[in-house]
Amino acid sequence: MTNSNNYCVIMGGGIGSRFWPYSRKNLPKQFLDFFGTGRSLIQQTLDRYKKIVPLENIFITTNVLYKELVQEQLPELKEEQILLEPTRRSTAPCIAWASYHIKKINPNANVIVAPSDHLILKEEEFKEAIIKGLEFVSHSPQLLTLGIKPNRPETGYGYIQIDEEKQGDFFKVKTFIEKPQLEFAKVFVESGEFYWNSGIFLWNINTIINAFNEIMPEVCSKLSEGEEDFASCPNISIDYGIMEKANNVFVQLCDFGWADLGTWSSLYDVSPKDVNENVAINGNSLLYNCKQNVVVVPEGKLAVLQDLEGYLVAATDNVLLVCKKDDESAIRKFVNDVQIKLGDKFV
Repeated sequence: MTNSNNYCVIMGGGIGSRFWPYSRKNLPKQFLDFFGTGRSLIQQTLDRYKKIVPLENIFITTNVLYKELVQEQLPELKEEQILLEPTRRSTAPCIAWASYHIKKINPNANVIVAPSDHLILKEEEFKEAIIKGLEFVSHSPQLLTLGIKPNRPETGYGYIQIDEEKQGDFFKVKTFIEKPQLEFAKVFVESGEFYWNSGIFLWNINTIINAFNEIMPEVCSKLSEGEEDFASCPNISIDYGIMEKANNVFVQLCDFGWADLGTWSSLYDVSPKDVNENVAINGNSLLYNCKQNVVVVPEGKLAVLQDLEGYLVAATDNVLLVCKKDDESAIRKFVNDVQIKLGDKFV
């Protein structure tokens, strides 16, 4: 396997509504710098993968609305490396479209598909895992996902149950479980049979296109000749559309300090905390008798809080949100209500 056969698709078209009001339609979370590093999430993701595959083999899929943002933040990419989706669809159409695009360039390509909003703490272990996975899929017609050993009963992640069947260090997937309730998550962690689904996939280009042809032929007929019928594709994730139905899905068990920054509570988990387990991001804050909160205010602004525990306080230029930090469904409801009652101005 030569390095030039390795490709990467970074999916960067989401809105990040669960991070509202910090993440907005015109500036979603993947374009934000959450940790004061000077690099946004999508910039960090590109930095990570260009150490593994040639820069010219990396493609960004994103909504047409974010073309300028991608070009501004990732100026090292050529325009043809930015695949612009004309409308919002979930990950299955996005991956199918990118797959057909890459196959025309290299019919022997081995492809990494990755979200643009992950945190990886152990970069060297991550690189080794990806290289090992690419080697596997280059010789075996399997769909590979990276599984993370859980260290807590997390309800915000999907889970993968491993089977006894394996090829070398790679286990066949027995079943996928979407975000479980807490009591089930506890059982999964204690059993030792379940791993978090990282949402990072590896496969040979022919393996994934064969899977689409077999399981979702309606998507193939719409996208195999280009993007012109992208809008009529079903709004379905790769997990539901392909991975949960295919019989050739394997998992690679990994430990590289992974976190999916999908919610405020997930950001809280991986952020440095003060002595009372509060997390403060960006601006200044003074906290009195406060525990386990997330406080986000713009640079140059001050938040003064008293007697709060387990809350999210997030302020932007025109929105202030104060709610329980772990109530993901409530934030979704807030965003929907705001859009219905007040329009796009605050979303």
